[in-house]
Amino acid sequence: MSETRSDGELLRAVAADGDRRAFEELYRRFAPWLTARLRGRCADPGIVDDVVQETFLAVWRGTAKYREDGDVAGWLWRIGSRRLVDALRGDGARGRLRQALARLRHRDEVSAEDRVLAGVEHGDLAGALVRLSPELRAVLQATVVDGLTTREAAVLLGIPPGTVKTRAMRARKQLREALA
Repeated sequence: MSETRSDGELLRAVAADGDRRAFEELYRRFAPWLTARLRGRCADPGIVDDVVQETFLAVWRGTAKYREDGDVAGWLWRIGSRRLVDALRGDGARGRLRQALARLRHRDEVSAEDRVLAGVEHGDLAGALVRLSPELRAVLQATVVDGLTTREAAVLLGIPPGTVKTRAMRARKQLREALA
Protein backbone atom coordinates (compact mmCIF):
# COMPACT_ATOMS: atom_id res chain seq x y z
CA MET A 1 0.00 0.00 0.00
CA SER A 2 1.42 3.38 -0.96
CA GLU A 3 1.82 6.26 1.45
CA THR A 4 -0.34 9.34 1.13
CA ARG A 5 1.57 12.36 -0.13
CA SER A 6 0.84 15.88 1.06
CA ASP A 7 -0.65 18.43 -1.32
CA GLY A 8 2.71 20.20 -1.56
CA GLU A 9 4.51 16.95 -2.37
CA LEU A 10 1.99 16.25 -5.12
CA LEU A 11 2.50 19.69 -6.62
CA ARG A 12 6.28 19.35 -6.51
CA ALA A 13 6.05 15.97 -8.25
CA VAL A 14 3.82 17.43 -10.97
CA ALA A 15 6.07 20.47 -11.47
CA ALA A 16 9.41 18.68 -11.33
CA ASP A 17 8.69 15.37 -13.01
CA GLY A 18 5.36 15.72 -14.79
CA ASP A 19 4.12 12.94 -12.50
CA ARG A 20 0.74 11.96 -13.94
CA ARG A 21 -0.31 9.97 -10.87
CA ALA A 22 0.45 12.92 -8.61
CA PHE A 23 -1.57 15.16 -10.89
CA GLU A 24 -4.51 12.74 -10.90
CA GLU A 25 -4.43 12.55 -7.10
CA LEU A 26 -4.34 16.34 -6.85
CA TYR A 27 -7.29 16.54 -9.24
CA ARG A 28 -9.29 13.97 -7.24
CA ARG A 29 -8.63 15.89 -4.03
CA PHE A 30 -9.48 19.36 -5.25
CA ALA A 31 -11.64 19.32 -8.41
CA PRO A 32 -14.96 18.58 -6.62
CA TRP A 33 -14.24 21.25 -4.01
CA LEU A 34 -13.23 23.83 -6.63
CA THR A 35 -16.29 23.01 -8.74
CA ALA A 36 -18.62 23.50 -5.76
CA ARG A 37 -17.04 26.84 -4.86
CA LEU A 38 -17.16 28.12 -8.44
CA ARG A 39 -20.81 27.07 -8.81
CA GLY A 40 -21.55 29.38 -5.91
CA ARG A 41 -20.30 32.21 -8.12
CA CYS A 42 -21.62 31.13 -11.53
CA ALA A 43 -24.89 29.45 -12.42
CA ASP A 44 -23.64 28.09 -15.76
CA PRO A 45 -22.24 24.58 -15.17
CA GLY A 46 -20.57 24.64 -18.60
CA ILE A 47 -18.53 27.71 -17.69
CA VAL A 48 -17.67 26.23 -14.29
CA ASP A 49 -16.52 22.95 -15.84
CA ASP A 50 -14.38 24.86 -18.37
CA VAL A 51 -12.81 26.95 -15.60
CA VAL A 52 -12.00 23.89 -13.47
CA GLN A 53 -10.40 22.24 -16.50
CA GLU A 54 -8.41 25.40 -17.33
CA THR A 55 -7.26 25.67 -13.72
CA PHE A 56 -5.87 22.15 -13.65
CA LEU A 57 -4.36 22.54 -17.12
CA ALA A 58 -2.45 25.55 -15.78
CA VAL A 59 -1.16 23.34 -12.95
CA TRP A 60 -0.19 20.52 -15.34
CA ARG A 61 1.50 22.82 -17.85
CA GLY A 62 3.31 24.68 -15.09
CA THR A 63 1.94 28.07 -16.15
CA ALA A 64 0.68 28.66 -12.60
CA LYS A 65 3.52 28.86 -10.11
CA TYR A 66 3.03 27.61 -6.56
CA ARG A 67 5.00 29.08 -3.66
CA GLU A 68 5.95 26.22 -1.41
CA ASP A 69 4.83 27.98 1.77
CA GLY A 70 1.27 28.63 0.58
CA ASP A 71 -1.98 26.75 1.03
CA VAL A 72 -2.69 24.57 -2.02
CA ALA A 73 -6.47 25.00 -1.80
CA GLY A 74 -6.15 28.78 -1.60
CA TRP A 75 -3.71 28.79 -4.50
CA LEU A 76 -6.08 26.72 -6.66
CA TRP A 77 -8.98 28.98 -5.65
CA ARG A 78 -7.08 32.08 -6.75
CA ILE A 79 -6.33 30.51 -10.13
CA GLY A 80 -9.91 29.27 -10.59
CA SER A 81 -11.60 32.47 -9.46
CA ARG A 82 -9.43 34.60 -11.76
CA ARG A 83 -10.17 32.32 -14.68
CA LEU A 84 -13.89 32.49 -13.87
CA VAL A 85 -13.80 36.29 -13.96
CA ASP A 86 -11.93 36.12 -17.27
CA ALA A 87 -14.51 33.69 -18.67
CA LEU A 88 -17.44 35.83 -17.57
CA ARG A 89 -15.86 39.01 -18.93
CA GLY A 90 -14.63 37.52 -22.17
CA ASP A 91 -16.17 36.40 -25.39
CA GLY A 92 -16.33 32.83 -24.10
CA ALA A 93 -19.49 33.39 -22.08
CA ARG A 94 -21.03 35.81 -24.56
CA GLY A 95 -20.20 33.52 -27.45
CA ARG A 96 -21.88 30.58 -25.74
CA LEU A 97 -24.95 32.71 -25.05
CA ARG A 98 -25.11 33.86 -28.66
CA GLN A 99 -24.85 30.25 -29.82
CA ALA A 100 -27.56 29.13 -27.41
CA LEU A 101 -29.89 31.94 -28.50
CA ALA A 102 -29.21 31.20 -32.16
CA ARG A 103 -30.11 27.55 -31.58
CA LEU A 104 -33.33 28.65 -29.87
CA ARG A 105 -34.26 30.88 -32.81
CA HIS A 106 -33.41 28.45 -35.58
CA ARG A 107 -34.55 25.06 -34.43
CA ASP A 108 -37.69 23.17 -35.30
CA GLU A 109 -38.37 21.65 -31.89
CA VAL A 110 -39.55 23.98 -29.16
CA SER A 111 -37.68 23.75 -25.84
CA ALA A 112 -39.43 22.53 -22.70
CA GLU A 113 -39.23 26.04 -21.23
CA ASP A 114 -40.79 27.60 -24.32
CA ARG A 115 -43.51 24.92 -24.35
CA VAL A 116 -44.38 25.63 -20.73
CA LEU A 117 -44.42 29.38 -21.27
CA ALA A 118 -46.36 29.16 -24.54
CA GLY A 119 -48.73 26.47 -23.31
CA VAL A 120 -50.13 28.30 -20.31
CA GLU A 121 -53.87 27.75 -20.48
CA HIS A 122 -54.94 30.42 -18.02
CA GLY A 123 -54.42 33.88 -19.45
CA ASP A 124 -52.59 34.87 -22.60
CA LEU A 125 -49.02 34.57 -21.32
CA ALA A 126 -47.78 33.27 -24.67
CA GLY A 127 -49.26 36.25 -26.47
CA ALA A 128 -47.91 38.66 -23.87
CA LEU A 129 -44.43 37.16 -24.20
CA VAL A 130 -44.52 37.43 -27.98
CA ARG A 131 -45.40 41.12 -27.70
CA LEU A 132 -42.33 41.84 -25.54
CA SER A 133 -39.33 43.28 -27.36
CA PRO A 134 -36.45 40.85 -28.01
CA GLU A 135 -34.35 42.73 -25.44
CA LEU A 136 -36.95 42.27 -22.70
CA ARG A 137 -37.48 38.60 -23.63
CA ALA A 138 -33.71 38.00 -23.50
CA VAL A 139 -33.53 39.44 -19.97
CA LEU A 140 -36.47 37.26 -18.86
CA GLN A 141 -34.84 34.22 -20.45
CA ALA A 142 -31.57 34.87 -18.63
CA THR A 143 -32.96 35.81 -15.23
CA VAL A 144 -36.18 33.79 -14.93
CA VAL A 145 -35.77 30.70 -17.09
CA ASP A 146 -31.98 30.28 -16.78
CA GLY A 147 -31.90 31.52 -13.18
CA LEU A 148 -28.92 33.84 -13.63
CA THR A 149 -28.21 36.66 -11.21
CA THR A 150 -28.44 40.23 -12.46
CA ARG A 151 -24.65 40.42 -12.70
CA GLU A 152 -24.35 37.12 -14.59
CA ALA A 153 -27.14 38.12 -16.98
CA ALA A 154 -25.42 41.45 -17.57
CA VAL A 155 -22.15 39.76 -18.48
CA LEU A 156 -23.82 37.20 -20.71
CA LEU A 157 -26.02 39.76 -22.48
CA GLY A 158 -23.24 42.33 -22.75
CA ILE A 159 -25.20 45.09 -21.01
CA PRO A 160 -24.77 46.88 -17.66
CA PRO A 161 -26.43 45.36 -14.55
CA GLY A 162 -28.63 48.45 -14.19
CA THR A 163 -29.97 47.85 -17.69
CA VAL A 164 -30.79 44.24 -16.78
CA LYS A 165 -32.76 45.45 -13.75
CA THR A 166 -34.58 48.11 -15.76
CA ARG A 167 -35.50 45.71 -18.56
CA ALA A 168 -36.65 43.05 -16.09
CA MET A 169 -38.85 45.61 -14.33
CA ARG A 170 -40.29 46.80 -17.67
CA ALA A 171 -40.92 43.22 -18.80
CA ARG A 172 -42.76 42.33 -15.58
CA LYS A 173 -44.84 45.51 -15.80
CA GLN A 174 -45.78 44.82 -19.42
CA LEU A 175 -46.67 41.20 -18.61
CA ARG A 176 -48.82 42.28 -15.63
CA GLU A 177 -50.66 44.80 -17.80
CA ALA A 178 -51.18 42.30 -20.61
CA LEU A 179 -52.47 39.61 -18.26
CA ALA A 180 -54.69 41.88 -16.13
